[in-house]
Amino acid sequence: MRGIGRYQDEVTGVQDSIRATLRSAVMLLGVFLLGTVGYRGLGGADFGWVDALYMTTITLTTVGYGETIPVAGRPVAQVFTVFLLLSGAGTFVYFFSNLTAFLVEGTVQQVFRRRHMERSIERLEQHHVVCGAGHSAEAVVQELLATGRPLVVVEENAERVEALVARLGQDFPLVVGDATEDDVLQKAGVDRAQSLVSCIGNDKDNVLVVFTARALNPNLRIVARCLEAAYEPKLRRAGADAVVSPERIGGLRLVSETVRPTVVSFLDQMLREGGNAWRVEEVVVGAGSDVEGTTVAAVRERGFDLLVMAVRSREGEWAFNPPDSLALTAGAGVIFLGSPDGRASLEVAARA
Repeated sequence: MRGIGRYQDEVTGVQDSIRATLRSAVMLLGVFLLGTVGYRGLGGADFGWVDALYMTTITLTTVGYGETIPVAGRPVAQVFTVFLLLSGAGTFVYFFSNLTAFLVEGTVQQVFRRRHMERSIERLEQHHVVCGAGHSAEAVVQELLATGRPLVVVEENAERVEALVARLGQDFPLVVGDATEDDVLQKAGVDRAQSLVSCIGNDKDNVLVVFTARALNPNLRIVARCLEAAYEPKLRRAGADAVVSPERIGGLRLVSETVRPTVVSFLDQMLREGGNAWRVEEVVVGAGSDVEGTTVAAVRERGFDLLVMAVRSREGEWAFNPPDSLALTAGAGVIFLGSPDGRASLEVAARA
């Protein structure tokens, strides 16, 4: 899916070009109107409005056809024609230069691309909104793309957006704007989204993004990055379901590399794989779905291309390495190792 105004400067350029073209068109129309009214008055009762418009057109375009309203020997008509030629020539040049820029310099393509992106985002449901375009956001977007999940990125800084697209080497839906503003998140379809990840550069903005998103969608799952520990309770009070500290995650990675290097290598290999790479995933069993009331064995036997690792009941009880006979009830979360295709198939079967 392509850009909705992929970058702020593109949006501004499109708006400026459209305004300039419309302004010059209005000026040109004014010149034609002036010429038509003037020649109608100079022609008198013997000539009609069509004659006056035709006279204005051949005068401004300098095509050299014969005059329909006589000018020779009439000083007032001659002065008016000179004035019309001088003013009209400049207006013509101004209009066609703006029109050429609008057509040739890619403005039309930008308008269509922006509108195509807007329509694409309007059709999205249960997608993931990523606020920010830094290195943390890059990792989030990269994983969502690798696992085939729909997403929209919201970022205020056009240069950071440009850098993110360049680093990832592929396009995706974008909204350029301040993620703390209601209308910007609404453009990203936050009211229809499944989750929102806020990883803007500072914790204060992340708190405001979380608060705004929670107000717009009470059912949204919100995950926020937290740089300073003091902001974690504020983020949770603002409505974050989970708060992630890069420093803490980094510390856990360091100790894992020390005591369980093979496990880390295994997980890294999964994350590096593209295409149909396997991931540790989860799917919640919906009430009335095809999966509700079946067993773990039934899920394993349906050919979803996955390995069930654990089941978490709606009450929060865990069953690790669950037996085949374990029944799957509504609201239970199935944790498994599987491919994106396997996850998608199970999601369809488990949907209420």
